[in-house]
Amino acid sequence: MLKKGNKLYSILTGSCPKCHNESMYMDKNPYKLGTLFKMHERCSHCKTKYKIEPSFFYGAMYVSYAVGIAFAITAFVISYLFIGTTLINSFISIVATMIFFMPVIIRLSRNIWINFFVHYNSKAVKTP
Repeated sequence: MLKKGNKLYSILTGSCPKCHNESMYMDKNPYKLGTLFKMHERCSHCKTKYKIEPSFFYGAMYVSYAVGIAFAITAFVISYLFIGTTLINSFISIVATMIFFMPVIIRLSRNIWINFFVHYNSKAVKTP
């Protein structure tokens, strides 16, 4: 399912959307909050520039809203429908889920946003 050439591969791994050969982020762990937003300037394999224009990733805020809603709905369904908690406890589980997964949501949103604009190219130039 997660093979190079698939947008889902780039989105879930945070790899270069053009060649899928390296991580866009200086630190792959989103829970190291000091490096959450730190990205390489370009891919070392295909030279794709990640920050296409100044403030490029501001558009990811719109994506993060949708991704956050998906996480919140998932937390509600699990807590209220599957576990059977009260509405108050379900609300608390939604808030806890959003706080805990916020770094993941931010990274996923950035990955989705750049994959709207940069497409996989199997013939991407590789440096020697």
